Amino acid sequence: MSGRPAEETLDDAALDDAARRLYEAKRTRVPIRQLSLQYPEMTIEDAYAVQRRLVELEVADGRVVRGRKIGLTSRVMQRAVSITEPDYGAIFDDMFFGDGGSVPAGRFIRPRIEVELAFVLGEPLKGPGVTLFDVLRAAEYVTPALEILDARVQMSDPDTGHLRTIVDTIADNAADAGLVLGGRVVKPMDIDLRWVSALLLRNGVIEESGVAAAVLNHPANGVAWLANRLAPHGVGLDAGEVILAGSFTTPIFAEPGDSFVADYGPLGTVSIAFERDGEQSR
Repeated sequence: MSGRPAEETLDDAALDDAARRLYEAKRTRVPIRQLSLQYPEMTIEDAYAVQRRLVELEVADGRVVRGRKIGLTSRVMQRAVSITEPDYGAIFDDMFFGDGGSVPAGRFIRPRIEVELAFVLGEPLKGPGVTLFDVLRAAEYVTPALEILDARVQMSDPDTGHLRTIVDTIADNAADAGLVLGGRVVKPMDIDLRWVSALLLRNGVIEESGVAAAVLNHPANGVAWLANRLAPHGVGLDAGEVILAGSFTTPIFAEPGDSFVADYGPLGTVSIAFERDGEQSR
């Protein structure tokens, strides 16, 4: 017996090959063909197995895991990809951008922006059985955030028009690429996090708006889900980790020269600008 989880259908060679090609796609900024087309039988557990191998490659290259992101937390996004639960990926130390700063031109393939709340843990969380209230106790503070998504897998197949699926996104580290933290830091018990709202402006024009309750009815529910989802792998969430709890807006594409501001009202603003091609990072 191989000891492989029953939910995994791909062999180790295929999993390793997929992870290596995703790793190279990030480095070269050339997306790979959709894994869902290459491996029609690929399962969600296969996709997470690829992601774990991809994280190992990044860590071996000197990067440090500083947190986790949770995606597909809203019902509308889950329906769009025909799943009933969120997904997750790893946040590395080189993914953090300063509030009000700029993103180097050419850093990403096809970046998009989402509006989120970030939980910074003061105590570790490890499932199973983690609840929303455990998350609120463990979080040292919550802060507004922007997430930068990217696609190292082709979003649409050029030959067939086939759109990428959930297994493509999960394998691709849940499309995680960067984040910006800013605005007003709050203790998680000091406000009703469900009613935190934000406007997302691109180049001064409101493109999206939302309220944090869209994230699984309460953004802390996403963090609890993640801790419990990781538990079977013997993995927990550590003190000091940053957890992006999930977007409450749909993603907006970022073009060279675009600037974004997320206005959280009483919690302040978070902003980032994308350099034009040929500009130098400040």
